[in-house]
Amino acid sequence: MNASSLKVNLANVREGGIIVVNSSGFGAKNLRLANYDENPLENDSLSNYQLYDIDMVKRVSEELADLNLSHKAVSRSKNLFALGVTYWLFDRSLEPTKKWLKEKFGNKELVYQANLRALTAGWEYALKSVKFKRQYKIHKAKLEKGAYRNITGNHAVALGLVTAAKKADLPLFLGSYPITPATEILHYLSGYKKYGVKHLQAEDEIAGISSAIGAAFSGYLACTTTSGPGLSLKVESIGLAIMLELPLVIVNVQRAGPSTGLPTKPEQSDLLMAMYGRHGEAPLPIVAADSASDCFNMTIEAARLALKYMTPVILLSDGYIAQGTNPWKIPSLDDIPDLSTNFVTDPEIFAPYKRDPVTLARMWAVPGTEGLEHRIGGLEKEDITGLVSHDPMNHQKMIEYRATKIANIVNDIPHARVEGEFSGDLLIIGWGGTYGAITDAFEKLRGEGKKLSYVHLKHLNPLPGNLGHILKRFKRVLIPELNSGQLKMMLQAKFLREFIGLNKITGLPLKAFEIEDKVLELLSERGKK
Repeated sequence: MNASSLKVNLANVREGGIIVVNSSGFGAKNLRLANYDENPLENDSLSNYQLYDIDMVKRVSEELADLNLSHKAVSRSKNLFALGVTYWLFDRSLEPTKKWLKEKFGNKELVYQANLRALTAGWEYALKSVKFKRQYKIHKAKLEKGAYRNITGNHAVALGLVTAAKKADLPLFLGSYPITPATEILHYLSGYKKYGVKHLQAEDEIAGISSAIGAAFSGYLACTTTSGPGLSLKVESIGLAIMLELPLVIVNVQRAGPSTGLPTKPEQSDLLMAMYGRHGEAPLPIVAADSASDCFNMTIEAARLALKYMTPVILLSDGYIAQGTNPWKIPSLDDIPDLSTNFVTDPEIFAPYKRDPVTLARMWAVPGTEGLEHRIGGLEKEDITGLVSHDPMNHQKMIEYRATKIANIVNDIPHARVEGEFSGDLLIIGWGGTYGAITDAFEKLRGEGKKLSYVHLKHLNPLPGNLGHILKRFKRVLIPELNSGQLKMMLQAKFLREFIGLNKITGLPLKAFEIEDKVLELLSERGKK
């Protein structure tokens, strides 16, 4: 809409891409504020793009002249004019927006007419103008049959927690401290009291997780939510939850750091903290959502692992997918995995650290049940009895039990799936919110005939059991991440081979064209050899 907007967003447009500008936003003052020495619309600096410059304020003023609106109201309507132009470019119907305008401004006839006419004027301008030479058709997404709704990642997490609790027939408790960009999960759950949800807005991050640990001890499906700085504060309490071997879902909506960092910007820089950020040997499962709607699925998965294996689980999201939206197919409850939990009630068989022979999960007894009085805490426990123990060999045994329990989860998670070639030269590995950009780039390059493969990881600890076999089938592996190479570091350490990183740490999501460019560069290098 103006010179400053062009300067900020031009880096996001590939050469040959379309730029639609409001030329009335490029006056002398606008250019000065944007630090332009010359008008970029007039000096051929944009000659490598498809530039459509339109004096939108003038066009809208002419269209709305008979309504006698203020200059500010007319200028505001230029947004709808621009939307009309965009709808023509992508051959989209105006009807849904016309309906929305009626619902939004139907009781304000003048405002409604101004916006409706500006929208239509934008469409007709693009239709009649000789500048616009082509339209672009975007086909409907191929979706499975079912009922869909639009959902944000944070809302999907909240719904996932409520659904998991209902499926497990457990009350839900959230102990949390508000922090951007995770706060909305607390907001959403505070509205679900009619489903038996209890929540505490704690005085700080430590109180938030500590209250959740107490709820887990009491037989709740317990959760705490946070972002990077908050996860740092929760570290000691996470170690306590691991020692207690209690089910706890820890949602970390990652943001750019360190310290306060960029509170509203996405990053994937908490992976190593989730993996190793505790003192002592204290492993736990880590899962990651790849989109807003997938936050629901991975919340269910985090709860499943927590309840089945009696362990805290970290779910990684990020600010981009947490506050972004995409269509979510509303699932049937029959499609949700079994989360049933059996509390021990028989004093004859109970011991605090007596384990399931398959999962190694310890017994879970609700406090106050007659005959099941027991003690757990942060000091090392004696195997079976749960008594405080300083015996060296018992300590090693308990460490190994906890590590083996987490490692054996590999047998209870899906294998990694390879898209594209079964084997070959180049494999892309992604995780978390890079999914959309990598998928777009991968599908475009495959459509152009490039030999390429792709694996997206949702389980980061333990990793899928077949990942090592997949890696052996490819000569080179590219790992795009919004960090300096944390998954790359983990995989290199585990599989003892070098991988290629594509690392972006700008507080902005990866773009599909950035991945395309890197892949083409790598394929070109191989071609020269």
